[in-house]
Amino acid sequence: MGGVSLSKGGNVSLTKQAPNLTAVTVGLGWQARTTTGADFDLDASALLTDDRGRVLSDEHFVFFNNLKSPDGTVEHMGDELVGSTGPAADGAAGQDEEEIKVDLAAMAPEVAKVVFPVSIYDAESRQQNFGQVSDAYIRIINQADGRELARYDLTEDASTETAMVFGELYRHGGEWKFRAIGQGYASGLRGIALDYGVNV
Repeated sequence: MGGVSLSKGGNVSLTKQAPNLTAVTVGLGWQARTTTGADFDLDASALLTDDRGRVLSDEHFVFFNNLKSPDGTVEHMGDELVGSTGPAADGAAGQDEEEIKVDLAAMAPEVAKVVFPVSIYDAESRQQNFGQVSDAYIRIINQADGRELARYDLTEDASTETAMVFGELYRHGGEWKFRAIGQGYASGLRGIALDYGVNV
């Protein structure tokens, strides 16, 4: 049974979907439709921010060079962990390109949201952008039972953007919610990191 399918800007209460929710896995996926010949290397990351949208510290920017937040509540499972295994028989976990585990129950109270960008590595020199990427999505999976709670399929063409915020987990009145964002950046992951106050 699939989760709530969101369109851009939409949000859903994960706590209402799964009342005993303590931890989720954020699965991200995409297909590269490339004619450039160069490999596409897309990287998912996570930013733990306060209620003003600023990272708590540079170490709260979780990406391929920093796979875990300081308190261990957000953990990147590594580059293209299961990307080559093909779809699982039941369409469940197994086909995500990258996964990030988030322990909501242990999250420090000063963390208001966890933002999930995806960037194209070395995009400028390879002349690549999100216009050459299709079937991109982000989905939220309940770690307790593997059930997909929410999903956002990115549809818009982003022909100049080299990085994009796919979505965010955020607190609202004691609940954890997920918002579909789909905001592109022509300035790459560096632009996103700077926007959220990371010293890059």
